[in-house]
Amino acid sequence: MTGTDGPTDEHWVDPEIVRPYVVTRGRTQPAHGRFDLISMALAVGPPPGPDAGLDPEHLRILQICREPKSVAEIAAHLDLPAGTIRVLLGDLFDRELVSAQEPQSEVDMHDMKMYRAVLDGLRSL
Repeated sequence: MTGTDGPTDEHWVDPEIVRPYVVTRGRTQPAHGRFDLISMALAVGPPPGPDAGLDPEHLRILQICREPKSVAEIAAHLDLPAGTIRVLLGDLFDRELVSAQEPQSEVDMHDMKMYRAVLDGLRSL
């Protein structure tokens, strides 16, 4: 025994892991939606009042998303992992405070007009 009964270094938890865990209340996936890194989020309606029961991170996302922002941009603004942002966006989406636009899947990209436009753009280079 060292004479101190305090925690040793092995008992300390990295605050960069704890904060996102606490912010999401331990959740790792949004309840609804996928929210890819390039999914766009936009705040809708008036900003909620102080009695809305939202965490500071939720309110900050709503501020940032007054103009469309991607999940990656929101994560960079808040200095939080993208997974945490996905969960928080899911909360806001469920409360109808943000709209989300998922990226088009490859199945939707079989439009010949798009391919012609890309080819024309490459030819003009």
